[in-house]
Amino acid sequence: MASYEEIWRAWNPWQFIPERYNLGVHLTRGQVERGLGDKRALLWENAQGDTAQYTYAELDALSNRLASALARLGVRRGDRVLLRLPNIPEFYIAALAIAKLGGVFIPTSTQFRRDEIAYRLRDTEAVAALTTTHLLPALEEAANDCPSLRHLVVSAYPDRGQPVPERFSDFWRLVAAGDENFVPADTRHDDLAFIAYTSGTTGDPKGVVHLHRYPLAYESLVRYWHDYQPDDVVACPSELGWLLPVASTFLYALVHGLTVVLYDPLGGKFDAERWLGLFEKYRITNFTAPPTVYRMLLLAAPQAPQYALSCWRHAVSAGEPLAPDTLQGMERFYGVTPLDGLGMSECMVYCFNMVGQKIKRGSCGRPGPGTVIELMDEQLRPVPPDTPGVLCVRRDTHPGMMKEYWNKPQQTAEVFRGEWYWSGDVLIRDGDGYYWFQGRADDVIKASGYRISPFEVESALLTHPAVHEAAAVESPDPIRGNVVKAFLVLRPGFVPSPQLADEIQQHVKGRIAPFKCPRKIEFVEALPKTTSGKIRRKELRQREFAASGQS
Repeated sequence: MASYEEIWRAWNPWQFIPERYNLGVHLTRGQVERGLGDKRALLWENAQGDTAQYTYAELDALSNRLASALARLGVRRGDRVLLRLPNIPEFYIAALAIAKLGGVFIPTSTQFRRDEIAYRLRDTEAVAALTTTHLLPALEEAANDCPSLRHLVVSAYPDRGQPVPERFSDFWRLVAAGDENFVPADTRHDDLAFIAYTSGTTGDPKGVVHLHRYPLAYESLVRYWHDYQPDDVVACPSELGWLLPVASTFLYALVHGLTVVLYDPLGGKFDAERWLGLFEKYRITNFTAPPTVYRMLLLAAPQAPQYALSCWRHAVSAGEPLAPDTLQGMERFYGVTPLDGLGMSECMVYCFNMVGQKIKRGSCGRPGPGTVIELMDEQLRPVPPDTPGVLCVRRDTHPGMMKEYWNKPQQTAEVFRGEWYWSGDVLIRDGDGYYWFQGRADDVIKASGYRISPFEVESALLTHPAVHEAAAVESPDPIRGNVVKAFLVLRPGFVPSPQLADEIQQHVKGRIAPFKCPRKIEFVEALPKTTSGKIRRKELRQREFAASGQS
């Protein structure tokens, strides 16, 4: 492989972007025209053992029919349509159909409650929403406060035999009645395609607006991070309400004509051994997941030899930084080296460890080819190497950059600072050009006069055999002002005790500087997380200061 510098200099991400482009058409009809009509596009299974599979030709026909039926209901080009769907084929069919008619699809988590759904419906003025019978109640309640919503389309699931109430449109009846010869909207590459809402850890969630060119905008990511090859079978266990699976195992995978394995746990948690069975059954080659999933797979490592996993050749990790010990464990027990990457809803993974290039464990790698990034201070001045700075991305060099926050010009202006996108991620760049995540700007711990990366502390904690998950925050202290406190979730078989806390502290002191070591440890059953799985350090920090009488 060419050197990183050679790849980077030669790469032009805009070369892949045509003027006219409709992602719904190109991900289905485009593959049929390439001769892939009979290739399996989607292999689906759920926790009950139900299965289904769809070829590219079938996805094209079904999405055409649904697009036709939605158009007859009155859904027009530019209209927003909310998807409250679990990991089922209906999500793929619906998103493709909405894109084909020129609408804007809105993925949402099935874990959202009434008010969270209502907020997104009102914010986007959605005209239609698609859901299942078991997820219908919360959406139906939310619809009462959303005057723009005119249509609820429902699929009978998980009991396919359950009838859809007559007052709603039945998903599969609409598909059956639709026209397979639907003429799609002639969209440009920069027309709106979908809105992905942020987790909303501060203030109201923001709708991140992305364009039809999105599947093509991350070609460097597909080649040099995912390492997708024509015969790959790819999977991501995350819920389709979030951008990581929507991007990696929907948009990127289908635009390259790959086969996707989609699994619905039916509300259950990630089951590592069940996934080992899926790897064997479907011969999965590429896996995309957050670090928590890899830690769960390491817990199941003793059972791994029971499964044929030789097809699994590649993995990537995103969402939270990948701790070095987790990476080493995956290499040792599974023979796979997950490549870590850093990104967010506004601009997917823009800094990552590249295939064939040197990996520094704990680093999130280097800028993707064609992506111009810089670490800056509050005055947008570049900081020197080995100095914390906020990561900024040049907006004009990255075709995958969001267009804006939907309906929020002030919040858009806060992050679009001239030619730069201000990410809010604090990193350090070493002398070799590798980037090291320190935390969100509001997550960096300020204790005893030092600025400390929570990720560095958490990585050290995770090397102890008793620690399954860790979160580090600053905690008020009457003598030192603030100190580092760690919240720990233990692995099975370990019991919280002062002796174990002391043992963990001594363990960490041998791995990081003394001023970074947690002076306080609290054992918890679970860490607070966003619905996309990210640790809510802010919530833990606020809890600490509230307990001490400080705001």
